[in-house]
Amino acid sequence: MAPLPDLADWLVDSNDALSISLVSPSKSGLRLVDTFHPKFTYPIFGDEEKIFGYKDLRISLRYRANDMRPHLDVSYTTKLKPPTGVDEPTDIKAVLQEGNHLPRVAFVKSSDFENSAQQLADNWTPPGSLHETINGTDDQYEIWKGSLADPAIKQLMDRVQILIPLFIEAGTYIGQNPETNVQDLSDADRWTVFFLYRTQKSLDDPEKKSYVFAGFSTVYRFFYFGQPPTPPTERDNWELPAGDMDLVKLPCRSRLSQLVILPPFQGKGNGASLYTSIFQYYLSHEQTHEFTVENPNEAFDDLRDVCDLTYLKTVPEFVELRLDASAEIPKKGAVPKLIVGEEKLDKIRQKAKIAPRQFSRVLEMYLMSQLPASVRPTMELDDATQSPTQADKHLEKLWQLIVKQRLYRHNKEALSQIEQAERIDKLQDTLNGVELDYARLLAALERSLKHGQGQPNGKRKYDDIVPEASSKKVRTGEA
Repeated sequence: MAPLPDLADWLVDSNDALSISLVSPSKSGLRLVDTFHPKFTYPIFGDEEKIFGYKDLRISLRYRANDMRPHLDVSYTTKLKPPTGVDEPTDIKAVLQEGNHLPRVAFVKSSDFENSAQQLADNWTPPGSLHETINGTDDQYEIWKGSLADPAIKQLMDRVQILIPLFIEAGTYIGQNPETNVQDLSDADRWTVFFLYRTQKSLDDPEKKSYVFAGFSTVYRFFYFGQPPTPPTERDNWELPAGDMDLVKLPCRSRLSQLVILPPFQGKGNGASLYTSIFQYYLSHEQTHEFTVENPNEAFDDLRDVCDLTYLKTVPEFVELRLDASAEIPKKGAVPKLIVGEEKLDKIRQKAKIAPRQFSRVLEMYLMSQLPASVRPTMELDDATQSPTQADKHLEKLWQLIVKQRLYRHNKEALSQIEQAERIDKLQDTLNGVELDYARLLAALERSLKHGQGQPNGKRKYDDIVPEASSKKVRTGEA
């Protein structure tokens, strides 16, 4: 009887095995743009991110860089012939097909994929409408926008949706039930998709553009439950709106659900540029009353904080806000207003369409940046500053109290279940973490602004602050 094989020798890391390539069509054939690996493959190949049954396994997922038509190729040197009692090797193509991870066109013959590239017209442009043109640090970029109800937009999303779980931790497909893999897009008209492309002169015809897909973001529109309208004086004459009301015209909360920048285009300001462009669009979108982000991870939080702070510093009413040095903190009773202009906060927030908790965080960061150097938290361990005056300490205490108030409100239920002494310690520990977090972001922002002075058109590389980030990951932090 032959000995059983060592099964560990037949396990392959799925992150290493899967490579993603962008190839550009040209008259001479397909030209490689770049190759990279995914961050995560556990939503596809299991929590251990292992594939069983192969030696020297290579899973090549090629994308035609403009229209993102995919092609999958699986190769290996040896495939396990399992003896009795040993599982069959992972059927890679079946896993990708049954989970609706890739459209059917991805599984055609390699020759069909390559031949179709030659037929792609030189005057190809992305689906949707041109939203904005951006001068990047390396090339020019264009953002194209469209509704998921548009068949051309949906086709492109079907092709690139696998990038969501590959680069967004806990990312899921739009409208798809993760348990049944059934997709429901009955609300497709509520989804707006923004595609980011790098553009450059065509190698075949310098008078024309070539497009290379760089990333995308999706935004979902919810109905906004704001203040009820003032009832008419003549109640008897009031009637319900007609049934043919255009839902697009209703007030809404627009929520950024996903944002992906492909690895070759990271570290070049593209994540911040795409986020800022989307934010500015909804800032001027009459129906949108609030712009939010769905379950951002910590890296995306950093990018968002910096972009939001940069925008708010252009708002005169926001810049005028400051700590009220004359405020006295009572030992008991209600805390007085601690910010000069505090009565304007909600109006400023609503005008900026930023969610309350996010606005509070950015406000805290801004107020901390205004603290005297003697008490302002810093990342520099050996930063020598002059001794703080009593006035400096008072401003520091005001700022800390503002942060503690928010932290307590946000964690009220959990804090109410512990003793007061422990509650105070928990708040102080969290405050210390917030101080370091803000100090890190402010220091990085200051560096990027100095760096931007030497960039063409003052380009600010916000992505030097944090890596390009996706937006879908459940947060565990309570700050």
